[in-house]
Amino acid sequence: MLIQACARVLVSALIAISVLTAVGPEANPALAAEAAFTSKAPRAILIDAATGATLFQQHADEPAPPASMSKLMTLAVLFRAMKEGRIQKTDEFTMSVNAWRNGGAPSGTSAMMVPVNTKVTVDELIQGIVIQSGNDAAMCVAEGMAGSIPAFARMMNDEAKRIGLTKSTFTNASGLPDPQQVMSARDLAVLARYIIDEYPDYYPVFAQKEFLYRKHRFINRNPLLFQNIGADGLKTGHTAAAGFGLVGSAVQDGKRLIVVVSGLEKADQRKEEAVKLLNWGFNSFNTVRLYDANEVIGQARVWGGKVWYVPLAANADVTFTVPKFPANQKISAEIVYKAPLKPPVKKGDQVATLKLSSSTSASNELPLYATEDVQKGGIVREGLDSLVLMALRRLAF
Repeated sequence: MLIQACARVLVSALIAISVLTAVGPEANPALAAEAAFTSKAPRAILIDAATGATLFQQHADEPAPPASMSKLMTLAVLFRAMKEGRIQKTDEFTMSVNAWRNGGAPSGTSAMMVPVNTKVTVDELIQGIVIQSGNDAAMCVAEGMAGSIPAFARMMNDEAKRIGLTKSTFTNASGLPDPQQVMSARDLAVLARYIIDEYPDYYPVFAQKEFLYRKHRFINRNPLLFQNIGADGLKTGHTAAAGFGLVGSAVQDGKRLIVVVSGLEKADQRKEEAVKLLNWGFNSFNTVRLYDANEVIGQARVWGGKVWYVPLAANADVTFTVPKFPANQKISAEIVYKAPLKPPVKKGDQVATLKLSSSTSASNELPLYATEDVQKGGIVREGLDSLVLMALRRLAF
């Protein structure tokens, strides 16, 4: 095991218990240069796609208008239906008067230019959403799947909760201005990672540089695809209220990063800031392995059990993305769970979370699972533990 652990009990209203761990000597002053990296984007985040670790964040949890970046959630709902076999690429939806008027050619917004009352395949609509950011295409999908825009928005909100987005609310499929439609930069990054991982068969469309539809030739609006940095997705967005934003992903030497910037004043700025963040991420970080899969990382106190503690482990290798320099630096980890943890505890139950952080803003969270069964103890054990627990609660107040 690469990390030596020392424990301390924290007593609070929830009676949380933490295990603190560290690697290497005290933080080197050279880390200050890494921590000083900044972005012009009012809201930004950079994550490692493999581990989910946050490499950089700036107001990343602030809800803001997402504009067309919210079309990623429209696609996530559609991709799920396709993966489950409820919708096929060859299925056809009809462009309604509503979608044509409010999101198509008459709207003056980004549009796929589908004529009113025309049937269009799901495959074409996906390309129209990804490459041209067609509001008419997004509305057509929403109406075709749910019957109305509000009904589809409810599906988007349900899917957001299922995926784990905590700062997102949807009222429409297109991202057209609505003060109630908001997303955080972190939620956009989590959603992008989910699409990449969950829908590998559909993800290649995000790298498609052009789309021919009827007499139109649409060029992908994602500027990262033309920067020779390994970019292969995902989506731009812009409205007056939202500013210019971008969700992007790139791969270099087998390593994938996901970047989100939003709230910028000019289109060129979103490209420049996204490229700067990606290049910094690829050049400044390494991924290190801290624990093997199923290696015992720590223990959780079981109150009233046959044994006092249950060992905890992750079900996959625990890795963490950290700055390359200096070579010796501080990494900390904390095992957190809600107490009292009471039996029975079954092997494989998720009972805790491992929170990792570096001396910079890099961070990650991973679930930890019980490696053994713990049954209820006898009356004497249960009584003694109850007395100890009552004493700890009194100390907490």
